[in-house]
Amino acid sequence: MSKKIDWYKVLDKKSDLAENRIITVNAGNKQIALSHFEGKICALDNHCPHQGGPLGEGSIEKGILRCPWHGWDYHPCTGKAPGFDDGVKPYPVEEREDGIYVGVEEKKPHEPTLSDIMVETMINWDVDTVFGMVGNSNLGLADAFKRQDEKKKLKFIGIRHEGAGAFAASAYGKLTGKPAACFSIAGPGATNMFTGLWDAKVDRAPILALTGQVATQVVGTGNFQEVDLVRAFQTVAEFNHRVQKDSRHTELMALAIKHALLKRDVSHLTFPDEIQEIPAGEEKAQTPEGRISSLKIAPPKESLDKAVSLIKKSSRPVIIVGHGARFDMEAIVQFAELLHAPVLTTFKGKGLISDMHPLAAGVLGRSGTPIASHFMNESDLLIVFGASFSNHTGITPQKPIIQVDFDPLALSKFHKIDAPVLGEISVTLEQMFEELKDQIKTKNQEKEVAERWEIWRTEKSKRLLEDRGKGISSIAVFHNLSQLAPENAVICVDVGNNAYSLGRYFESKKQSFLMSGYLGSIGFAMPAALGAWAATKGKRPVIAVAGDGGFAQYMAELTTSVKYGMNIKMILLNNSELGKISKEQRSGEFDVFATDLVNPDFAQYANSCGALGLKVTDKNELHDKMKQVLEFKETALLEIITDVNLV
Repeated sequence: MSKKIDWYKVLDKKSDLAENRIITVNAGNKQIALSHFEGKICALDNHCPHQGGPLGEGSIEKGILRCPWHGWDYHPCTGKAPGFDDGVKPYPVEEREDGIYVGVEEKKPHEPTLSDIMVETMINWDVDTVFGMVGNSNLGLADAFKRQDEKKKLKFIGIRHEGAGAFAASAYGKLTGKPAACFSIAGPGATNMFTGLWDAKVDRAPILALTGQVATQVVGTGNFQEVDLVRAFQTVAEFNHRVQKDSRHTELMALAIKHALLKRDVSHLTFPDEIQEIPAGEEKAQTPEGRISSLKIAPPKESLDKAVSLIKKSSRPVIIVGHGARFDMEAIVQFAELLHAPVLTTFKGKGLISDMHPLAAGVLGRSGTPIASHFMNESDLLIVFGASFSNHTGITPQKPIIQVDFDPLALSKFHKIDAPVLGEISVTLEQMFEELKDQIKTKNQEKEVAERWEIWRTEKSKRLLEDRGKGISSIAVFHNLSQLAPENAVICVDVGNNAYSLGRYFESKKQSFLMSGYLGSIGFAMPAALGAWAATKGKRPVIAVAGDGGFAQYMAELTTSVKYGMNIKMILLNNSELGKISKEQRSGEFDVFATDLVNPDFAQYANSCGALGLKVTDKNELHDKMKQVLEFKETALLEIITDVNLV
């Protein structure tokens, strides 16, 4: 039985292709080398059989088509190689009234590949977003992503730099507690992801890294873009494997996601080029059913009893919450109300309790307020949930401390804790409530919280008046952002003075905050905003806050936001300096060196990308222009010329 031929129009008319000229055209999924030779149009398979060179980029010399990669010769119409047995396949051509058509065999129905069933396993495990860049060593896996994207079972977001993809996936994991995937080619694409992967690792965010790889037979030979990715990822990935022909493929993907979830860490799989399109055969996608148990771990009785006894003796307890407590805040706030205890947050935990709550005392530490430090210093007991005791936060070891965490290595990590309690936070709080019924003798500190806020807001209003004529103050920026930011926004914060000022001056409501915590990587905010938008499915406003140094690192991702219709807003503080580094140089008694910046007009840049770009140089225009940007329905950037010293 003859095979059915599908015909594709490739030229409007014969004269559109000059005599003795050859070009590449597409006929469905087939690439065709189309030539005009001896008065007729001819079509050959575009791939040279030796190295796959694109014949359509070659040339016709003395009646012979020459491969552009290694000079092999073919007849432009028959595809035969003079003097040799090999050649390339010719395709039928028809010259019709409306143009030139090439006939190719009807495309076979797609047969599921190993890539297909591994991507289906990802989706079954609730991985629904991939941030990546398609390239020559990951095309088979990318094709599997395309099929699921078309079915709307997975969202593939094509980024401009693989580092941005890793940061976006890290932010997704921080916000949701479940992994997104970042995706790259072999070699430089994979190594570009390292910073974002380390950001996820040290901040305990689940993330899945998927990399293409050159063919296994040339690994270790110095082949083009060949890097031993399993060895390269050994330091950053908790789960790290090369997919092989005889692997248990869907089990490998299931284990990668399981490790990312349970370890809150990096999982990496690399896919050699030759395995990506192997037929799946009888192997089927896996599901998480029966693969993960409940994580609601109850604390040991003796540690719970010790904690409860300390609370019973306390009159001025203070609760400190970190990023690790973000999914347990309803129970923590109820507990704070039972104890009448102020709630302080770490900087990474900013926004976990609204600053409008009568017991909220703001951020503790270097990015914090005098309210929080006052209550820590005046307390007689610190009750700490999901915090890491970093130097940045400055939780004093001089007070009695109860620490509750579901990670045994986080307990008493840096110094002795009076009552370390291993357990899932909400379960531990349920048991504490039960033990403390009708036995609370703590002082109600709400009135004192209100008084300290009044003192701090009076101080802020004085600072708001400061103006040295060298730009707008950060105080003014975050005073206005506090008033205008939607209550349910996700705010992605970069590194530098902008972050310190936001922690200190922005008064949160119901916003969520994302930042590069332990790694402290500049450039985080813009790609993190992509991750936040994907994590919330565009249902929450997303605001990125960055300095000029941070935004410039991944400013091309503004075009990604425009491409996918993301309503991301960038608040950009431009002081033409790496201001925090200058401050550190002065503090260390060094000369200020190499921190000055030459910047483009960022507002004009945003407009050129298809976003809205506005610039503010006068603080009297700040409120109205910020409002205009935040109310814009699509991607927008507000460039604010700021004073580097008014932070």
